[in-house]
This record gives sequence, structure tokens and C-alpha cells, in this order.
Amino acid sequence: MQHSSALHRVITLSEALALRAQWRAEGVPLVFTNGHFDLLHVGHLDYLEKARALGGALLVAVNGDAATRALKGAGRPIVPAAERARLIAALHCVTAALIFEGETANSLISALQPEIYVKGGDYRHKPLPEREAVAVYGGRVVLIDTLADHSTSALIARIRALPADA
Repeated sequence: MQHSSALHRVITLSEALALRAQWRAEGVPLVFTNGHFDLLHVGHLDYLEKARALGGALLVAVNGDAATRALKGAGRPIVPAAERARLIAALHCVTAALIFEGETANSLISALQPEIYVKGGDYRHKPLPEREAVAVYGGRVVLIDTLADHSTSALIARIRALPADA
């Protein structure tokens, strides 16, 4: 198996579990997050860089297309899951990415038991569906403030506001 620092690719859950066992044996703390990451932008990069700084490996789960449609609405995702995951995996701060089909990451969290589960600071003011799954094994939830005015929804709005001849 490749050393984790050289991965930067999309992996399966079974590969993620094997890596997790390796990282645990090596004492490498796992940071885990999940999201849609539709229309990758600098806000995503900033968030993921801050997440990676919390541990030795960063595993990012990308919502599949059906879950993104269900959670974000008609017309989403704009970019298919395989492409979103490939872009995320290629970022220098991301160890590897995987695609998951659920609307929450609870099953992945239960399987991987990361030391740190990260979500955006917007979850300070709304329920975090994965919080209980992390608490069960004694993991830690960290909420990271996101860059103001950097969201996929804001980017879509700016694109829609472009003149037709742009």
C-alpha cells in the first residue's frame, strides 16, 4: 500500500478502512469531513487546509449525486460526484477522498472513527446530524469558520447574474 502522503486520489471505503488501520498503527491522527464540494472554490480550499492542520491525515467524503440532489435541490450537483471527488483528492491538503451515497456521514464515521470530525462553522447555529456518531466512540467535533462570501450558492448566484453575452 502506498504511504498515505502520496495518495491524493479517490479511494473506496475498503481502502479507507485499510488506510485507517495503518494510520492508527503509526499513531497518525485522522481528520475526517464530508460535503458536496460542488463548484470548488477558495472557501473550500481554506476550510480543508484548516481541517488538515488539525491532524496527520485528512480524509474527505464527497456526497454522491443523488444525495446532493436531495439535499441541495433541483439542478444540483452541477459537477458530477466522480469529478468533485477527483478535484478534492488532488488538493495538497487532502490525503484522499471517497464518494458516499447517504445524506449523512454517520456510517462512515462509525466505520472509520476519526479522532477529529470537522464541519463548517455554520453548524454552530443548526443541528449537526453526525455529532452523536462521533460522541459514541469519544471522537472530537471541530467547527471551522468558513470564509465570508465564499459559497457555492453565492458563486451560482454570481454566474446567473452575468449578462447573456458574457
